[in-house]
Amino acid sequence: MVKVFIYPTTSLILSDLVKRFGHEPLGSALGIRERIQTAGFESPPLQITPEEPKKGLHWAAVEVPSGVRGRMAIMGPQIDAADAAIIINDADLAFGCMGCARTNELLIYLLRTKGMPVLNLIYPTTEEEGIAFVAAIRKFLGSLGGGAP
Repeated sequence: MVKVFIYPTTSLILSDLVKRFGHEPLGSALGIRERIQTAGFESPPLQITPEEPKKGLHWAAVEVPSGVRGRMAIMGPQIDAADAAIIINDADLAFGCMGCARTNELLIYLLRTKGMPVLNLIYPTTEEEGIAFVAAIRKFLGSLGGGAP
């Protein structure tokens, strides 16, 4: 089983496809779920502690907004753990929106410079493109090994 970072990180569609093909999806939904289920968080719906932006300094400089550092405290460890990534460009907002354009740029940069297999796709707009989209994801995940056929 390969750990695959998904972008947009909130995409349940990508998360489901990665799971269906036998791999472990990594995205913000999983990181946030851990925080929601962890006792001790006293700031719903934010679900972060004052320490989170400090942890984000590992991936983002102190000059960037604290929101970027807070998001990176969730997604940075997942990028470090990832063996591969799927990046969907020009995604429809319903496909999985993100909270901060600067975080998005940093995520894409970190994914592309890590030296792992990355699948870049354009969000499909027709049925034919949708079929090719899923086929490309299946082929990519199959090439990683260890997953379902």
